[in-house]
Amino acid sequence: MNRRTFLQLIPVLIIFPLFLQQQKKTTVEISDDPNELICKNKFNLADSMKLCEKPINEVVVAIAKSFIGTDYSANSLDAPGKEQLVVNLQTFDCVTFYENALVLARCIKKNTLTFDDYKKELQFVRYRGGIIDGYPSRLHYTSDYFFDNEKKFVLKDVTKEFGGVPFKKKINFMSTHPDSYLQLKNSPEYVKEIRKIEDEMNTRLMFHIPKAKIKRIASQIKDGDIIGITTTIEGLDCTHTGIAIWQNEKLHLLHAPIPGSKVQITEMPLSEYLAKIKKDAGIIVARPVEP
Repeated sequence: MNRRTFLQLIPVLIIFPLFLQQQKKTTVEISDDPNELICKNKFNLADSMKLCEKPINEVVVAIAKSFIGTDYSANSLDAPGKEQLVVNLQTFDCVTFYENALVLARCIKKNTLTFDDYKKELQFVRYRGGIIDGYPSRLHYTSDYFFDNEKKFVLKDVTKEFGGVPFKKKINFMSTHPDSYLQLKNSPEYVKEIRKIEDEMNTRLMFHIPKAKIKRIASQIKDGDIIGITTTIEGLDCTHTGIAIWQNEKLHLLHAPIPGSKVQITEMPLSEYLAKIKKDAGIIVARPVEP
């Protein structure tokens, strides 16, 4: 090789290793975790729709609607072993559906748009005080979920100001039905901790809007409000949850209904939907707070 050819090759010799390094970096950054890919897609959707400029309730609805058609899966958080953060954006139950729409919306509003940011926010919202400390630290009861997230300035319980009436009920379903929960079956210590949580819950005055009055107060409910459906079942506060959404001037529920179904909007307005289900007593309403 002569001197002239060698000098011509110098830029290539310098640039090629940098190119390989960049290719390696790009390969590392591409994730094969489907949950991370879904998360990134939702953040890209938010960017294309400029959702960060909109009120939090509108962001919740936009993200929730983007999940319409997603499969339902029951008990997706109840994995055996030590309590840890479960991430699943591929299938939902009624709670994980509204929870993930809320968490993604909060990330969008805060401009914290990495998968790690999302997981941190998910833990903060899902666990008492935002701290994972065993199975009982997860917020299992809907009214307790609303209560703890009101203390964290994530939600505001607006049930009482909408005309809610006292919902006098002793909450003890989990501690009296441990065989219904994977983590409680063989863990008397967890049952004891859950009972303490229930006892504390029973010192609070809970309000709900009876289903016969929902039509009357519906105009006060906004798109994106989180709805908990109260129940007549002994020991339980709520049996179902969803997101308020207005269609054709009527209040509907955007939710993940039952096994075998998909995320959808109720065909009937919320008041008519609840009227057909005997065990449904009414609703509690929590409004997302601007982060």
